[in-house]
Amino acid sequence: MGQATKVLQLFKTLHRTRQRVFKNDTRALEAARIKINEEFKSNKSETSPKKIEELIKMGSDVELLLRTSVIQAIHTDHNTLRLVPRRELLIENVPYCDAPTQKQ
Repeated sequence: MGQATKVLQLFKTLHRTRQRVFKNDTRALEAARIKINEEFKSNKSETSPKKIEELIKMGSDVELLLRTSVIQAIHTDHNTLRLVPRRELLIENVPYCDAPTQKQ
């Protein structure tokens, strides 16, 4: 797969992940959209294959972090937040389990 294809695929993947992770949060959706677009635009003229691979790796790491670590929280009243975890983040909660499994 060529680098241009990898870059475009990463761009699309980041935007899809952004839409899932920040679903129903217009402010976060817009901020993430702007940040993704700015980062890709600022590196648009990069020609070094090594640097491009490093940027692709960093973008992939960011996508993984967003997908696996971000949980939405909603203010329900003055001192209370309600967490809204996505289904793919729910894992079996077994004490001292070295290999957790996803809930069905």
